[in-house]
Amino acid sequence: MEGKRWEEMEEDCLVNIFRRLSLVDLTVAAPLVCRSWRKASLDPLCWSVLDFRGMDFMPWSDLCKSLAAWLSVRRPSFTGLLKLAAARSKGAARELRFPLVFGASLKDLVYASDACPRLKVVVLPNLLPAEEPHLPELVGKWKELERLEMESKPSSFLELVKQISLTCKRFSGLAMSGSIKIEDVSAIVDYLPRIKTLCLHGSYLPKEKLLAILSGSRELEKLSVTDCVGFEADEEILHRASGIKTFEYEGSKLADDLGYETDECDPLYVHVV
Repeated sequence: MEGKRWEEMEEDCLVNIFRRLSLVDLTVAAPLVCRSWRKASLDPLCWSVLDFRGMDFMPWSDLCKSLAAWLSVRRPSFTGLLKLAAARSKGAARELRFPLVFGASLKDLVYASDACPRLKVVVLPNLLPAEEPHLPELVGKWKELERLEMESKPSSFLELVKQISLTCKRFSGLAMSGSIKIEDVSAIVDYLPRIKTLCLHGSYLPKEKLLAILSGSRELEKLSVTDCVGFEADEEILHRASGIKTFEYEGSKLADDLGYETDECDPLYVHVV
């Protein structure tokens, strides 16, 4: 290495560096430096993590303006960048995080389910209610899936969990927010008995539902119920959770604190931080 210039570095060293770059840098920066950098940037290992989470694909965003200039396209889109990234991963992508706002659609999810069959971690986009029934079938194609994150609990949650139990034998982590009902708890306990990590941050979660999770999910190593509504971490809850390595409950409060008189909350309730 001593005395060598960047463009003279061994390809495996460049790949090891480039795999830490953002997707934008991999697309419009590193490949333009020189031939050796372009060759290294096309290695599938650089495209094993497809993280679009923090990207803004609004037509007027700085990202879209930059992509339009660098790639000489009129209207850059999430779909276009997803297809480019998936093609360069050559089916080897292990993580896929969809953008938070604007751009991702059911068609993109369908494409990813076919083009990226070996995903282990998926962070789903928000879908329209009419699109949510398709989730179980699509997620079920990722047979190596280990962790699934969703902004909110989909209407097809029960069918989704059943499908995961049938096809995703290594599944161990789930994250979502929403109104957690007894049937949701039963699905998690019955169909995901080996779940290790569960995050219900910002959900409506009455105490009895939380206790049912603590009693039924015996292999939990981490449970995050921060900023939830429906319970306070009293002695009973803390005692039941004492066997879990990590139990996060900060910011959670009783429903009565927000003016609710019963343990039933708006089913569409999602806590926004």
